[in-house]
Amino acid sequence: MEKDIRQGRIWVLLDKEGKPIEDIDTDQVYHNAHLHITEIAQMGPHALGNLEGWKDFPDRCREGDVVIAGRNFGAGSSRQQAVDCFIALKVNAVLAPSFAAIYFRNAVNSGFPILKIRDLETLVAEKKLVSGDEIRFDVRTGKAENVSRKIPLNIQPMSSVQYDIFKAGDLFKYGKAII
Repeated sequence: MEKDIRQGRIWVLLDKEGKPIEDIDTDQVYHNAHLHITEIAQMGPHALGNLEGWKDFPDRCREGDVVIAGRNFGAGSSRQQAVDCFIALKVNAVLAPSFAAIYFRNAVNSGFPILKIRDLETLVAEKKLVSGDEIRFDVRTGKAENVSRKIPLNIQPMSSVQYDIFKAGDLFKYGKAII
């Protein structure tokens, strides 16, 4: 299925030492100063606005890009805007070794592709994943490749429930479809 295959330029969120940033919380993804914004389309310019070194991400991001981050992405509050800001930018997916439970659930419920990528630290250290590279992956099977470097990647596919919600568009559309 066309929607199952995702391809885009990657942004590997690295710290000053060149390591994947871990424990990025929802306030770093979408600062609470912007919670008054209720239109999803207007949330994009504030994505990663409180993450040191990444405040200009919305200006550099293009439709279809893929964000890759370290462990425990989305820690903190249940702030839905931390998912919606990526939807507003038309980001293709967020990949990380692990996600905070609430962030993961919000993303799944929104039908936003969020997948676990294995061996991220090694891939970054060995320069097998570099910002600007092109990645291609299948959300259903987990088959993935860094297209730019011709390197296979290990991505955990969506669970059957996550996939069903994703295919429907979001949790509400999925619920209507099964009634």
